[in-house]
Amino acid sequence: MKFGGTSMADLERIRRVARIVAAEAEAGKRIAVVVSAMAGKTNELVAWTDGAGRSAQGLPESDDEYDVVVGSGEQVTSGLLAMVLRNMGLNARSWMGWQVPIITDDAHGKARIEDIPPERLSAALDGGEIAVIPGFQGVTRDQRITTLGRGGSDTSAVAVAAALGAPCDIYTDVDGVYTTDPRIESKAKRLAKISYEEMLEMASLGAKVLQTRSVELAMAHKVPVRVLSSFTEPGEAENQGTLVCDEEEIVEKRIVSGVAYSRDEAKVTLLGLKDDAGTLSSLFSMLAEANVNVDMIVQGQARVADQANLTFTVGRRDAGRAVEIMNRAQAELGFEELRVDEDVSKVSVVGVGMRSHVGVAQSMFKALADKGIKVQAVSTSEIKISVLIDAAYTELAVRALHAAYGLEQV
Repeated sequence: MKFGGTSMADLERIRRVARIVAAEAEAGKRIAVVVSAMAGKTNELVAWTDGAGRSAQGLPESDDEYDVVVGSGEQVTSGLLAMVLRNMGLNARSWMGWQVPIITDDAHGKARIEDIPPERLSAALDGGEIAVIPGFQGVTRDQRITTLGRGGSDTSAVAVAAALGAPCDIYTDVDGVYTTDPRIESKAKRLAKISYEEMLEMASLGAKVLQTRSVELAMAHKVPVRVLSSFTEPGEAENQGTLVCDEEEIVEKRIVSGVAYSRDEAKVTLLGLKDDAGTLSSLFSMLAEANVNVDMIVQGQARVADQANLTFTVGRRDAGRAVEIMNRAQAELGFEELRVDEDVSKVSVVGVGMRSHVGVAQSMFKALADKGIKVQAVSTSEIKISVLIDAAYTELAVRALHAAYGLEQV
């Protein structure tokens, strides 16, 4: 079981979480609970580290101490939940990341889990103990605390479930995965099941229900993940929420399962770019070395011979860094003009049924054209089509595509 920051926001909500955990314990289940920090607490801790300032010249950067500070929010909530459970007469104990242990690499602030030896934790559960584990934190092999990056508690929960050979219930402030954002389309429907691949695409495309790395981990280890509302009454979770599972477990496969969107996009255009075999290799190598993630790429012929026009998209936060890199390399790349547009968004349709059905793209472009929405760039995979559009049309596009694929009837 995993509970997010909204679920753990104060003592009253922690007591509600404890009642949900107690109901599962009374049903005879072995339980490990992963918790996030109280809502807003991690941001406060990050601000404190910013206020402490950088290391003096000649000393190592304080990334390791950053993790000590920002990982403490989950330590508080895990201890409080264990205390409340004991107050209710249940045998509970908190387990810090280093006690489990959740072993990670040493990439502080964005560590990746390498191993979770299950023996100690499994023995405690077999003895009837409820284990309460702080999400988001781990420990290196040389015993330094690490954190897994934003949304890392989802990853912690799935990793613990994989180590124990157990399913994973993730309780959040929504009651499942919807066909699109219900705040934009009131006719959005909750999905009973969604495949790992579809969930991974939707998470990477802007759906914020689950963190991308947690879905990757669940898919790799075949961990069934159920998304539930933390406001579900204790004992009423059965047949609620959305099950994220293997595609083979979904009997009726939809052509399209959902519409996702992201406003965190920036479009970079290079006009009059030198058109030879090595230019694109050089350009994207520079961006990769600076950890700038490129998404959509469109190249077209310029009006002048031996020149091309290139458009690519990056996250809005990376736009400034990308422009700086391009300007520094202008002589090498040989482009004439650089343009940046941050007033764009990406809208995507996702579904495993695309593999075996034709006409999905035609339906998408017709629905957008009928609303007068111009497509600026396109990218595809086996189970998704994404388009870049003017940000002003984001909500209109989401509603049009939701209707075009009949998702209100799911």
